[in-house]
Amino acid sequence: MSDSRRVIPVILAAGGGTRWDGEGHKLLARLHGRPVVEHALRAAVGSGFGPVVLVTGAVAVPIPDDLAEQVITTENPRWSEGQSTSLAIGVRRAADLGGDAILVGLGDQPGIPAATWTAVGSCSSALAVASYGDRRGHPVLIASDHWNDLPESGDLGARDLLRRFDHAVQAIPCEGSTADIDTTEDLTPWQS
Repeated sequence: MSDSRRVIPVILAAGGGTRWDGEGHKLLARLHGRPVVEHALRAAVGSGFGPVVLVTGAVAVPIPDDLAEQVITTENPRWSEGQSTSLAIGVRRAADLGGDAILVGLGDQPGIPAATWTAVGSCSSALAVASYGDRRGHPVLIASDHWNDLPESGDLGARDLLRRFDHAVQAIPCEGSTADIDTTEDLTPWQS
């Protein structure tokens, strides 16, 4: 892999949030004065890669004015068919933007800092994941060599790809938390 490849961060934020038991959609729930999804957006923008592709679906995600020039929103009309459909749309949009690799994160993971996005996106491997101790998580780097290996339907996202090519996946030690917000109970510890 070349150090000059163009990395496009992709945030998947299309799902229905069916486990959310609070008002509205989980991505729009307030955390430290901002919607949950905005924390992921700011970290991806702060990575130094971009522009950031935000894949939406079940709910419209407002983009703060100060991020508007750095975030491209792309809607997934097939969001209810699973995360893989959103990932496929993110890949196509990244290809349209001249990307050589995507750096995938989730809109409901507010605990991943910009430095983690930068560390994973800067690695020269074709496949890489953030590693939090003995646990792998997002963001995930997928070079264009592997875009055709990704499923286009179902809810697997990149998991199947990473399993099939496990020998080639580089784990990058990172700071942060892979905890995602699915319920109001998940959100409570973040609010203290």
